Amino acid sequence: MPPGAAGEETLLSVVAPVYNEADNLPPLLAQIAAALASLPGAWEVVLTNDDSDDDSPEVLRRLMGQHPQLRVLSMRRRSGQTAALDAALRAARGRFIATLDADCQNDPGDIPRLLEMVTSGECDMVNGWRKDRKDPFSRRVTTKVGNWVRNRLTRESIHDSGCGLKVFRRECIERVKLFNGMHRYFATLVKMEGYRVREVPVHHRPRVAGVAKYGFWNRVFKVIRDAFAVRWMQNRTVRYDVEEWT
Repeated sequence: MPPGAAGEETLLSVVAPVYNEADNLPPLLAQIAAALASLPGAWEVVLTNDDSDDDSPEVLRRLMGQHPQLRVLSMRRRSGQTAALDAALRAARGRFIATLDADCQNDPGDIPRLLEMVTSGECDMVNGWRKDRKDPFSRRVTTKVGNWVRNRLTRESIHDSGCGLKVFRRECIERVKLFNGMHRYFATLVKMEGYRVREVPVHHRPRVAGVAKYGFWNRVFKVIRDAFAVRWMQNRTVRYDVEEWT
């Protein structure tokens, strides 16, 4: 369904950060449109251009004319993946939100299935798990090491906290503040607010255009640093159960 008329509620917002993904953007929008064509409600796509220095800005401008559901935010300076994601999340109008990566490795066709799990009340957030990951061996090793470190330090059991594909109720993020790098702990931060998080296998595809932005050394040490920060927050989070007398 196209964007809602004035006053009509947007059911779903699909958001993603964009940095130098010019060749991936046209197929990404086409795949999202095909996946959500039968969605029983208005939907939108919110993409944040993180000061790309390839043709991404020009491609996004052209795609806005082709896809009325597309909204584009643009960072005035390079701010990083977490900041670009956060900007899109705060701008999203949907009652439910789906996140994915702009590199076309996530499959938008998974979104309706994950959305159904949330709208049915089965959970508040679904975290994708790239169980059959289609990345080079070195990246798969990096992910396994990163997930092992995250789970050990934060006492979690999430298979794939780095998967970009997630669907959740918008209220899940209203009290969550994302610091740099904390998008990798999104599911844990949401759980800390008392919401129910499930993890399910999703499709994953090899990258066919553009280049990966992260490697082993620029991820693992940041993961360790951020994991200690999350563990501190877990230990210091205020929890209580209160009632008002009448």
